Amino acid sequence: MTNIGSAAEGKQAEPGAADKPLAALYDTALLDLDGVVYRGADGVPHAVDSLLAAAAAGMRLTYVTNNASRTPEAVAAHLVALGLPAKPEEVVTAAQAVARLIAEQVGKGARVLTVGGEGLRVALQGYGLELVSSADDDPAAVAQGYTPDTSWKDLAEAAYAVERGVPWFAANTDSTMPTARGIAPGNGALVGAVAAATGTWPTVAGKPEPALHRETMIRTGAHKPLVVGDRLDTDIEGANRAGVASLLVLTGVTTLEQLRGAPDLHQPTYVAADLRGLLDPSLLISWC
Repeated sequence: MTNIGSAAEGKQAEPGAADKPLAALYDTALLDLDGVVYRGADGVPHAVDSLLAAAAAGMRLTYVTNNASRTPEAVAAHLVALGLPAKPEEVVTAAQAVARLIAEQVGKGARVLTVGGEGLRVALQGYGLELVSSADDDPAAVAQGYTPDTSWKDLAEAAYAVERGVPWFAANTDSTMPTARGIAPGNGALVGAVAAATGTWPTVAGKPEPALHRETMIRTGAHKPLVVGDRLDTDIEGANRAGVASLLVLTGVTTLEQLRGAPDLHQPTYVAADLRGLLDPSLLISWC
């Protein structure tokens, strides 16, 4: 059954949603990646075939991720390897959003103490920012994004700079991330270490904060988007705060039981077991 829009703060279901596929009702799918399209190197079951069918039906696919560890080129290559004809310009990352925020606040050419992977580093350099690795390099900002190679020394340098009053920015604060082996600590866990040491909290660019949504709108120009994600506190809350319709898929970190106990701000417009819900209205789940 199709829910008719229980997201009190978000976008209600479109008229006719019980009869027409979501791929026909919305012009652009703003797709989260981890837990929605893939888990680690592997595609989520039914994801690739469903997205190919949605694209064939006229739905534009844009991939929007809080994960700042990889460049859009690397993400697109991963999607192509899974069988999706993705281009780098169809990928929007929290690294791009946080880089824009930092450049706007401290100006191009400023030094940024960078804790994160290639995706964050390339995004910052794209705005003319100079990357440094020590609090003693006189940074104008600290940028933190996920990479599995983050060390205690990296976190310590970030904490030293933040403690000295350097503005601190995080690509996202996802506490966990789905992988092929299970649920692993996300960037939020690493941000939490710096926060515990400094007693402060960063400016966050990723979902559910508005910076990544703004970045996505700038880059896609979507008129009638549908946010598709697996997390209530990032994907769905972000969609609701932006007044955009959302589809929660149960292939990542959220269960139906968790959804039923969630507050209004975390209630999606639609729910489906997986991305086949984009194509068949009968697969949408009533959860109220």
